Amino acid sequence: MVIGIPRALLYYRYNTLWESFFHELGFQTVTSGITNQSILEQGRIFVVDEACLSMKIFMGHVASLIGKCDYLFIPRIESLDPHEKVCTNFMALYDLVHNLFPDVALLSYNIDVKHHDGELLAFLNLGKQLGKSKLEVLRAYQKAKEIEEQKHLNLIDYQKVLLKQDQLKILLVGHAYNLHDKLIGGPISDYLKKEQVCVLYSDRYDRNRTDEDVDHLSKDIYWTFNREVLASLWYHHKKVDGIILVTTFPCGPDSLANEMCLRKIKDVPITNIIIDELNSEAGLITRLESFIDIIKERKASRYETRSR
Repeated sequence: MVIGIPRALLYYRYNTLWESFFHELGFQTVTSGITNQSILEQGRIFVVDEACLSMKIFMGHVASLIGKCDYLFIPRIESLDPHEKVCTNFMALYDLVHNLFPDVALLSYNIDVKHHDGELLAFLNLGKQLGKSKLEVLRAYQKAKEIEEQKHLNLIDYQKVLLKQDQLKILLVGHAYNLHDKLIGGPISDYLKKEQVCVLYSDRYDRNRTDEDVDHLSKDIYWTFNREVLASLWYHHKKVDGIILVTTFPCGPDSLANEMCLRKIKDVPITNIIIDELNSEAGLITRLESFIDIIKERKASRYETRSR
């Protein structure tokens, strides 16, 4: 059995956990390719124009896997905390794919902590769908969880090393599926690195600190993933020279959270880059050039002030 995993949305958060779990149970996985314009064009066919760019890309990845696997893995997540929510896209994802691709065999799990459906139970039910015993599934989940946590810790430790570098440092802030997607965040990271900028990412952050750090920016925001993004921004903002908010159009939760950041973060240059289907790379580069110039001028001005 070959299980297909779309390289989009929550893949960038959970891919290590998912792939390790399936491999521990003896299943082969295949991941869709790197996002490109062709995948985006495929995705646009299946969703309404008002859907966010990230969702269009996801559907393009789903379409690209048809015929390459026995099952498509499409998880459903409603809540990861009893008092929080995630974007409605993640709640409806399984139903959307099921209705858009009715002839495709799907695997799924459901996480809704508010109604006592936690991650472990979700994986136990997933393993049952795969015909595995409870003991086999439990062992596979525990092993996969260890691998996932170690990889995340390694990324956090590596970013801490980068923070000590004597180099211009810019933090890219946003959802992992935007920051690390080749078509969305890729051009931003590539250009900054080409300009000898040390690029840091908001998802490389100890999520156990979220409740402590997010309160500095908002005590009311209840979208789990946006809470983590805001918490990471606060944790890093005095350790970097500039911040770029990366958002896909038209994301509702991001539009509110980003406006909050732009209003409350005053001691470091910050800009908001919104990526849409018509985004021009030339225009993007011009904005990044200007932002880097602002940061360099600000640093030079501070150095001159201290010299006096």
